[in-house]
Amino acid sequence: MSGPTGKSARTAHRLRPDTGIWLLLLALTATTFGVGEAGLGGVWVIGLVMGLAVLKGYLVSGFFMGLRRTRLLWRLLMLGWLVGVVGTVAALCLTAVK
Repeated sequence: MSGPTGKSARTAHRLRPDTGIWLLLLALTATTFGVGEAGLGGVWVIGLVMGLAVLKGYLVSGFFMGLRRTRLLWRLLMLGWLVGVVGTVAALCLTAVK
């Protein structure tokens, strides 16, 4: 049986890929917020938070900026930029922790 949009009830409730990525980004942001609110500290926390930042940036650039459909060079440039920025911030945090 078709609904008002012409789609069957079985396919009407499927999430679009972008919606799934958005929900994943919300979950990763909530995780980062939870780590911050828990007052956790140390090198492993910095690694976790920075790793989540790279993952979130990669997902945003790939799915919402459209880089997943571009040449490998552009995706690698974006990933390199993300790793460079996050690495610099992590290095500054690690020097402040010591």
